[in-house]
Amino acid sequence: MNIKKELEKINDTSKHFQFNDIDVDPLSIKAIMINEVVPADPYQDFYGQYDADYLKTTIPLFQKAGYNVSSIKDILDLGVYITNAVKIPKTEYTIPREVIEANLLFLEKEIALFPNVRVIMLMGDVSKKAFNMITKKITKKNVIPAMSTYKLRDSEFYFNDVRIIPSYIMTGANILIEKSKFQMASEDIQTMMKIIY
Repeated sequence: MNIKKELEKINDTSKHFQFNDIDVDPLSIKAIMINEVVPADPYQDFYGQYDADYLKTTIPLFQKAGYNVSSIKDILDLGVYITNAVKIPKTEYTIPREVIEANLLFLEKEIALFPNVRVIMLMGDVSKKAFNMITKKITKKNVIPAMSTYKLRDSEFYFNDVRIIPSYIMTGANILIEKSKFQMASEDIQTMMKIIY
C-alpha cells in the first residue's frame, strides 16, 4: 500500500499537502510515531533521501534506545511507521490551530490505514494537540491532558485499546541540544518497543 496514494484519495485539496510516498505493508505496523510538521524540503523528511535531516535525529534516538538501525527501512522493519501531524511546512514560528485542523482529516485517515497498531507516540506539542482534536470528536475529552510532557511520563493513556505515549519532538536542532529530552524520548521509544514485542 502506498501511503501517498491512499491519502490523495480523500479530496482535491490534497495536492497542497506533503504525504509519505512510501509503500508499506499495513499489517506489519505495530506502532506509529507522529512528529509535528513536514520540512520545507520534502527530501529532508523521514522518507526523503537516505541522509535526510529528519533522520539525523531520529536514527540516533532509536540507537540510544538500543536498536541497531541505520535507515528508515530498518525502523519500518521494526514495525514502526513515522509520520507528521501537519502535512504542509510551517510558515510561522508556531503552528496555528486552524492549520492543525486543516490537516486532521489526513492524519486520521493515515492512522486508520494500520489495523494492528498497539502504540501511538506523540512527538511534541503539535502532535499532542492534533491527536487530542481527533479523539475529542469521539470521546468528547482530551486523551492527553494539557500539561508538560515530563509530568505525563509516569501515566498511561489509552484510546481504543491503543497505548498513547506523549513524548518530545524528534526533529531539528533542539533535540540534539537538549540532552535530557533526547534521553527521555529514547526511553519512550524503549517503552513503545516493549509493548509491541
